[in-house]
Amino acid sequence: MDLTDFDFLSDSTEQTSTRFVTFVSPGLNRFDLAIITTNRFYGKKLVVDMQSGRSGVLAYDDLEEEGVIASVFRIDEEQAADLSRFLALVLGEVHFTD
Repeated sequence: MDLTDFDFLSDSTEQTSTRFVTFVSPGLNRFDLAIITTNRFYGKKLVVDMQSGRSGVLAYDDLEEEGVIASVFRIDEEQAADLSRFLALVLGEVHFTD
């Protein structure tokens, strides 16, 4: 088997910026995150929980939708509230460039 056996729908490489952050929230929940900024997701950021391996492509408006953070990272509502408070500081607003 070689690369010609695959039907690629997309294959690209780009420079990204990655922020690694570990913190304990006011609710004493620990988070180990990688926050990846790329042009790929129209201003959204790829947030990876490095403890669980779960990830989501998120923007600030996702934080306002009830249950999104808890569902994406499979955490309880208290943890999701703590994580949302942090992400509100780093996600920023989405700006479309089209």
